[in-house]
Amino acid sequence: MIFGDIMKIAFYTLGCKVNQYETQYLREEFSSRGYTVVDTREDFDIIVINSCTVTAESDRKVRQALRRFKRKNADCISVLTGCMVQAFPEKSQELGADITVGNTDVAGIVTLVEDFIKNGEKIKKIDAHTIGEAFNTPLISRFDERTRAYVKIEDGCERYCTYCIIPFARGRVRSKAPELIKKEAESLAKNGYLEIVLVGINLSAYGKDEQLNLADAVDAVCEVEGIKRVRLGSLEPDHISDEMLNRFKNQEKFCPQFHLSLQSGCDKTLKRMNRHYDTAFYYDLIERIRKIFPDAAITTDIMVGFAGETNEDFEDSVVFLEKCQFAKSHVFAYSRREGTVAHGLPNQVSNQEKAERSEKMISAAEKCESEFLSSQVGKTLPVLFETPQDTFQSGFTPNYSKVLVSSPEILTGEIRNVKIISAEKDFCFGELV
Repeated sequence: MIFGDIMKIAFYTLGCKVNQYETQYLREEFSSRGYTVVDTREDFDIIVINSCTVTAESDRKVRQALRRFKRKNADCISVLTGCMVQAFPEKSQELGADITVGNTDVAGIVTLVEDFIKNGEKIKKIDAHTIGEAFNTPLISRFDERTRAYVKIEDGCERYCTYCIIPFARGRVRSKAPELIKKEAESLAKNGYLEIVLVGINLSAYGKDEQLNLADAVDAVCEVEGIKRVRLGSLEPDHISDEMLNRFKNQEKFCPQFHLSLQSGCDKTLKRMNRHYDTAFYYDLIERIRKIFPDAAITTDIMVGFAGETNEDFEDSVVFLEKCQFAKSHVFAYSRREGTVAHGLPNQVSNQEKAERSEKMISAAEKCESEFLSSQVGKTLPVLFETPQDTFQSGFTPNYSKVLVSSPEILTGEIRNVKIISAEKDFCFGELV
C-alpha cells in the first residue's frame, strides 16, 4: 500500500456533541502531525468514522457510511471508532474497517493509523472501561466551522435507564479537572471564541468522582478573559441543586438555558424507564429555576411510545408538557435497543401508534415554543451572531432564542444588542439597537 508524503484525512461524525468534540481533537492532532484535513466530499486517503450507537438506526447509519466511503475510495484507510465499537465490539469488527478502535483510546488513533501505514495489517484495539479510569480526552484549541465551542468536561454515565446502551459504551462517570477546563477555555478565547458550551455524557454528574459539581466547571470558564458566555449542554434533572443554581446566578457570563431531559411526563412510564425522579420533582425544579432566572428557557427531550405506554400514560405526558411550558422540546419515538432491559419488555407499542403520538406531542410542543418566543417580544437582548441566513443575520440570545435581523453588515462572531419586534413559529425578528 503506497501513499504520498502528504496524506489527506476526512472525518464523519455521528451522534452527540461529545463525539463532535472528540472528532475535533482528532482533526487537530492529525493536522499537527502533517496530515491535511479535508471534507468528505473531497478525495481522501484516510476516513475516520466516529460512531453513535444510541439506537439501532444509529448502527445502520454507521454501516451505510462505511460502505459509502469505501465505494468512493476503495484504497483509503478506514478507521471506525466511537460508541458503537465500544458497545458492540464483535459486530463492529465484522464491518471490515482497517482499524477498529474503541472510545477508551481516542488519543491513540493517530499512532494506530501510522502503524497501519507502516505494516498494512488490520488493527483492532477495544479496551474495556474500568472502575476508576481517568478522564482521558485531550484538550482542543478551536472548534472548526463553529461560532461557539463545545468543551467536553465529563464522560460516562451510571444511571442505567432501561432503554439506554450508553453506560455500556461510555463507562463510569469521570471528570476533567477545573484547571484543565480553564486552560482549554483560554486557548479557545485566544482563537476568537466568545461562547463555550460545556458538554458531557451525563453533564450534571460532573465532579461526582472528585468532590466537585458543575458550578466549579462554570466558574473555571467564567474566569477566562475573552469568554463572554458560558452555556450548559443537556442535563439530568436530579443532579441540579439550589446551591448550584445560585452559583450559576452569580456568574454574569452564565446563559440561562437549561436543557433538562424529561423523557416522559407520566410517572408510571418514568419508573419503567428507571429514571431517577418523578414529575413532581421535575416540576418543582423548573419552578425553582424560573424563580432564580426569570427569563430562563427550559428545553427538553420527550419520548413517546415507550414499552408499556398506554393511551392514558401518553395523555398524562402531553398534559405535563403543556404544564411545563417548555421553550423547545425534542420529541422522538422510542426505538428498541438490543442489549438494554427495555428491549425485552412486554407491551411494545406499534410503529403506527408511535407515529400518531409523535404528531400529537410535537403539536403540543410547538404551541409551547410559540408562546415562549412571543414572550420575548419587546425585550432588548444581546445576540451572538452566527452564519447569515438568506438576507438576514442570524444569532442567539443568552436563553438560546433564535433571532433574525435584517442588516447589510456581516455580524458573524459579534455580540450586538437587538430589540425583539416579532415572533414567528421557531424564531424571532429583531432590529439592531
